[in-house]
Amino acid sequence: MASGLSTMGTERQEIETIFRARVDASIAAKQALLEDLGQCVDIAEILISAYRNGGALLLFGNGGSAADAQHIAAEFVGQFYRRRPALRAHALTVNASALTSISNDLDFAEIFARQVEALGRAGDVAVGITTSGNSRNVVAGLRTARKMGLVTVAMTGQNGGKARQEAEHWIGVPASDVARIQESHILIGHVWSELVERALFPDAPPAHDSLP
Repeated sequence: MASGLSTMGTERQEIETIFRARVDASIAAKQALLEDLGQCVDIAEILISAYRNGGALLLFGNGGSAADAQHIAAEFVGQFYRRRPALRAHALTVNASALTSISNDLDFAEIFARQVEALGRAGDVAVGITTSGNSRNVVAGLRTARKMGLVTVAMTGQNGGKARQEAEHWIGVPASDVARIQESHILIGHVWSELVERALFPDAPPAHDSLP
């Protein structure tokens, strides 16, 4: 019995060690992000201007980045800290019929580009999310968006890959671990949501007990 308890204690210590290491790594990635927030601030200003001029936000990515695109779009369409009117934001990852028909009839690499062509307008903001920077469909979506006159933003890891070359604006999280990059992406999306709300609806009542 004592030996079993000892083993359980050792396993718990190992679990706690991993938790601490991952939290430390997440903090380190965000701390490194603080060293150069210029592009994040630029995009916040661009989003504020786009919404003031009737524009919309289009977001797209694969896997976890698809979930991030949907999460960020939901904050704009719903509410973040304030009770205010909905803002137009589209996650190009949620229409299963469009995704499968484009993949089947054209090519999987075109799933975002085709939707950008259908939904995007000059002056809108297109955010392509890819931790590697090299997802073919994200790169193609950014390329089409730029040709159409949308403001293009690539959200990637530290290298940027091909997406960096296709976008006017690049936000590269200074980390190589996919999980740490994604955690920083959603943080950035949350801050954009807050800043847009503050700028467009300064007198809107709080959605929760208190505003930060």
